[in-house]
Amino acid sequence: MIQAYALQAGLLVPVAVTGEGRDAAVWIDMASPTDADEALVEQWLGIDVPTRDEMNEIELSSRLYSEGDVQFMTAAITANTHQERPQIGSVTFILGAGKLVTVRYIEPSTFTRFAERGARTPLGCQNATSLLLALLEAIVGRAADVIEQVGGDIADLSERIFYPAASKASRRDRDFQLILRKIGRKEELLASLQDSLHTLQRVAGYLAYITDREKDHRHRIRSLSRDVTSLADYSERLSQKIFFLLDATLGMISIEQNAIIKIVSVLATVFLPPTLVASIYGMNFEHMPELHWTYGYPLALLAMVAAAALPFWYIKKKGWL
Repeated sequence: MIQAYALQAGLLVPVAVTGEGRDAAVWIDMASPTDADEALVEQWLGIDVPTRDEMNEIELSSRLYSEGDVQFMTAAITANTHQERPQIGSVTFILGAGKLVTVRYIEPSTFTRFAERGARTPLGCQNATSLLLALLEAIVGRAADVIEQVGGDIADLSERIFYPAASKASRRDRDFQLILRKIGRKEELLASLQDSLHTLQRVAGYLAYITDREKDHRHRIRSLSRDVTSLADYSERLSQKIFFLLDATLGMISIEQNAIIKIVSVLATVFLPPTLVASIYGMNFEHMPELHWTYGYPLALLAMVAAAALPFWYIKKKGWL
């Protein structure tokens, strides 16, 4: 699908990709383009639109390059960050001939929101380059919102780990299992955001190089680069905290399991001596004088109680329970 936009009084206005719309269009957004869409844009602008496989190549030379006066920049962008399984995909920004072309096979909410906001509020953009900078700023702003939300979720997980609400050990174990799953999802999301920020940092550096003579853009590019760097540092700290919470959760689970095993071991130790006494007097040999005692039965019961009470008293005195 191809959606074209023109700048009119600072606003983004949808235009047709045929007729007069071609000349007025400043931003051409290609979402999951077909072969026919690629052929149309290539014929329209005289550029070679990269394929999906070419966009996913990891070499720096394949992600940031120029062909004549046309610049190609590919960055990893996250999508569906509000869902359990976020996505990350490559988005190529093509800048040339006074137009911005975006090629993507994912649906980040930033693109839709940017177009909607641009239709209501002037973006302060005069050309394709300033439009690209505004779009990148929106992408970085969205990443900042997601990272901030992840930070809040991590704080909630920390509260649940160190101050569990459940009093029963079985309930706490179930809670810890759920926490482990949430920790894994947050780490997956943070890893995707870190990959995205890393590629956006490269794009910002490349933009600084190709727009070196345009003073109006230098400040915005430097600010964009600083924002990306600070977000990358913050996400790295959050990632370290997630690993700490993972270790803490596993430690809590181990403590709960050890407590259960300790109780079982103490009970086995306490009831072993009475079992020994009962076993002795349950053998029924012929020559056992205790079998004929009048007080043999209560004495055996007393011996079993004493055999259980003494180990229990010793264990409590040592603080093992």
